[in-house]
Amino acid sequence: MPELHVGERHWSVPTGSNLLDALNQAGVAVPYSCRAGSCHACLVRCEGEVDDCQPEALSPAQRQDGWRLACQCQVSGDVQVETFDPLRDGVTAQVVATDWLTPSVLRLRVQAQHNLRYRAGQHLVLWAGQVARPYSLASLPQEDGFLEFHLDCRQPGQFSDIARRLRVGERLVLGELRGGALHYDPDWQSRPLWLLASGTGLGPLWGVLREALRQDHQGPIRVIHLAHDAAGHYLAEPLAALAARHPQLTVELWTAAELTQALAQLRLVSRQTLALLCGSPASVEAFSKRLFLAGLPRNQLLADVFLPRG
Repeated sequence: MPELHVGERHWSVPTGSNLLDALNQAGVAVPYSCRAGSCHACLVRCEGEVDDCQPEALSPAQRQDGWRLACQCQVSGDVQVETFDPLRDGVTAQVVATDWLTPSVLRLRVQAQHNLRYRAGQHLVLWAGQVARPYSLASLPQEDGFLEFHLDCRQPGQFSDIARRLRVGERLVLGELRGGALHYDPDWQSRPLWLLASGTGLGPLWGVLREALRQDHQGPIRVIHLAHDAAGHYLAEPLAALAARHPQLTVELWTAAELTQALAQLRLVSRQTLALLCGSPASVEAFSKRLFLAGLPRNQLLADVFLPRG
């Protein structure tokens, strides 16, 4: 059987084993989120025999340097693995604000040691000690002087437990900036734009929305936020303020009890509509199915799914 080598450790795994699972099951902590090659949280450096199911997910320079997405690799022979070292490879950041937008949604703002070039909707991996979790950016690079994240703290978790106790002035480490499906393209300026989110999936779309408005998007923009109940609409006031200033923007706040009826009434005004979706797997699937039934072409839907750690 092939052997994995990490530092001084080595152990055998069955041929064809998923690299991410093999590492985590052996106690080598590799963060992950989407398991689809989108968030890039599980980046590791490899030397040896792995079958990469999604080589196009990384740049040629990254691949030349040995980086691979562990979730997309199957072990086919002996492999030497070097995991991300936050002390060596990360960027130090200082917590500048922590605000509870609801009893379960924490808005975390950090200031990086040096400026990061990013676009609205991208991901970063946050490290607190040796605990890491990928989060989407809710901030806007051209306007905000900080990096903003919206953390769902409803359930206990290694990182969310630490985040609840963070105080201004404490330090975190930022992993490498990752891609993601969500973004704003200036070529979309005249097309209808729909942003559909559930829970803290609204975070990256908040950044995309403000980027679209910053670039003077001319087409109608429709924002739909799905929450468990009315109290979960944690950006209701800022969204209303934006809608008051931008006549092309409409905002709809849905609750779980209203979802079935609201989806049934969803109609496309134009087949040129672009839809960006973000949130839990169930909500993204429900939104997607209804949009496709309404006639939205599949190549006009972009989605990021927030998977729970398990």
